[in-house]
Amino acid sequence: MEKLAPELIAPTFDRVDIFDRQINLEDYRDKKLLIGFFRHAGCPFCNLRVHSLTKEHERLKEKGMEMIFFFESPKNILLRSSFHQEVSPIPLISDPERKIYDAYGLEQSAYKSTVSHITTFVQTAFRAKRAGVPIHPMAAGESINTIPAEFLVDQGLKIKEVHYSRSLTDRLAITKIHEFANG
Repeated sequence: MEKLAPELIAPTFDRVDIFDRQINLEDYRDKKLLIGFFRHAGCPFCNLRVHSLTKEHERLKEKGMEMIFFFESPKNILLRSSFHQEVSPIPLISDPERKIYDAYGLEQSAYKSTVSHITTFVQTAFRAKRAGVPIHPMAAGESINTIPAEFLVDQGLKIKEVHYSRSLTDRLAITKIHEFANG
């Protein structure tokens, strides 16, 4: 599986999100977009990131920027969580077959996952608990080795920024996302 690079056209997809809305990437051709790929529904690292991005949603939308989130958890697992249900109006797409994950070159790394868990899991779990975001074991064949990624996609579906996480806490800076939205 090949990683993507800036200036490439984002791989298209046409999927139904967990809220039963048809999400076709082509419909975002005239917008700026953040596409975020997360691990499983109970991952505190990912849920903290979704929590922080959701807080920025309205400000980014005012600047003409949209977001689409992917989780590898099945739809029924995501819908069990009131936290994930509250992510709407941001599309939240379940991809347990990892087809879109593979198209975007998401990495599987037992090493990165293990190091992240050993070095930052306890602090992250406490932060997740304080923020009220879900933290629970994986279910339904999800992978502990999935490493998150985020993509900033410009009008015309051209990838402007690729961020394959080096650890489970490594994400694009919120300031960089706002700079992209402003530019």
